[in-house]
Amino acid sequence: MAYVPLLTILLPLRVNLLAGEDSLGWLAAISFGGAIAASLSNILFGFLSDRTGNRTLWIGAGLVCSTALLLAIGAVTQLAVLIALVMAWQVVLNMMLAPLTAWAGDCVPDRQKGLLGGLLSFTPALGALTGALITVPGFADAEDRLLLVAATVIIAIAPVLLFGRPRAMPQLMEDSRAGEQPAEAQAPLKRRPAVVRMWTSRLLLQIAEAALFAFLYFWFLSIDSRIDENVPATLFTIVLCVAIPVTLMVGRWSDRQDRPIVPLTVAAGFTVVGLAAMASADGLYPAMAGYALFGLSASVFMALHSSQTLRVLPRPRNRGRDLGIFNLANTVPSLIMPWLTLALVPSFGFSGLFTVLAALVLVAVALLASIQRQAARLD
Repeated sequence: MAYVPLLTILLPLRVNLLAGEDSLGWLAAISFGGAIAASLSNILFGFLSDRTGNRTLWIGAGLVCSTALLLAIGAVTQLAVLIALVMAWQVVLNMMLAPLTAWAGDCVPDRQKGLLGGLLSFTPALGALTGALITVPGFADAEDRLLLVAATVIIAIAPVLLFGRPRAMPQLMEDSRAGEQPAEAQAPLKRRPAVVRMWTSRLLLQIAEAALFAFLYFWFLSIDSRIDENVPATLFTIVLCVAIPVTLMVGRWSDRQDRPIVPLTVAAGFTVVGLAAMASADGLYPAMAGYALFGLSASVFMALHSSQTLRVLPRPRNRGRDLGIFNLANTVPSLIMPWLTLALVPSFGFSGLFTVLAALVLVAVALLASIQRQAARLD
């Protein structure tokens, strides 16, 4: 809710107002700079929250600073200042987000990581819903929209800072060191090869999702030039909403069966099927069905992967820093995806792009399957 309405709606509107015909170039520059700032600051503040041993202090400071800068963005009249403010806002936003994510790793036991992933599936839908509500015609002007976003974030974050009293989980704070037998049942998941494969699989899925997020409407338009922009927007919203109960059920199943990697492998496999269906789609309805399967599977994967990542990191004392490094798998695709799309679509069309993405995700399926096999063998 903090960044989806701003980055997808409010910021483009502001840039278009200030830059006019040059808005695309300025928006690209802001997005690129913001992605770099977010990536580095997420690692930095995760590391600082590790070293100070106080997550809530950083979360509170980030909430105050990000709220102030968000409101300041609405008053900017110069593009150079806008770029600087957005980059600074990305930095202080991650001052809040990085320790918040690490705090979940400190407090949520491994037997509930699947449930945590199911609850995380609410977040994309809530972000999209916030953007939709604040842009209802006549509801709020440009500055009031930013104020509403800030108020929404405060309402969401403040209660856990003021009233949250998580139970201590000493077993979640014990490092898994090389040469020692870790106490947790899923210790094989904490070994370096498993951690690297988890990061790589996330990166490959994120590349595919970033491409679809940016170019979904253009792909539908290439299939049917009469399509209204409301069609992909509605389909996107439906997929996010359906993903919530599916992820909750799958996450609870993974907790009960103590099989955290199996749902990730299966979900990644279904994204391959969805991409293959999209690559071969010869009409609007087959294309929509292929995307629905891809979008649902990818949403389930992303939410569960976020929670199970907390399970595989071997050094709790570096949890915040390591989560920042894992977060690169979310930001790096935004830098890769435009060049991959420009290299493939003009020559091979969207079918060529989806085929390459399916091949990348197939590699992720193989990596995740190897983690599960190794964990079963070592157990």
